[in-house]
Amino acid sequence: MDHAATARRLYDRINAGDISGFGEHLADDFVEHEVMPGLAPTKAGVQDFFRMQLAAFPDLHFTAEDVLASGEKAVARVRYTGTNTGAFMGMPATGKSVDVQLIDIFAFGDDGLVREHWGVLDLMAMMQQLGFVPAGPPA
Repeated sequence: MDHAATARRLYDRINAGDISGFGEHLADDFVEHEVMPGLAPTKAGVQDFFRMQLAAFPDLHFTAEDVLASGEKAVARVRYTGTNTGAFMGMPATGKSVDVQLIDIFAFGDDGLVREHWGVLDLMAMMQQLGFVPAGPPA
């Protein structure tokens, strides 16, 4: 199985707004290890999370810049872009655009479905770009 190709398909499905299609790549007993306040760490919870993201960032786009697979895991370095035109996680829409990096790790089962996910998003950069946190001085 080509786990790198499956990881890329996950992003393609989200980019197309096809959250049900995204969910078809997740095992029924999927476990989300990235904390999502107010959402269950399950297949349904992660699908709800992406529906919320698309409502807040209708032009949301994931660009998988690197995807590396080894054994039953794949790791992706991803560029996350979008314009915040809707409320998200209790924060009002800002009309501002974001362009941040994230790292995703997927663990696959023998059936080729994603069983677990770990992720790290540059949330500080996102909050600065949205204007919720002041940007510091240039490095």
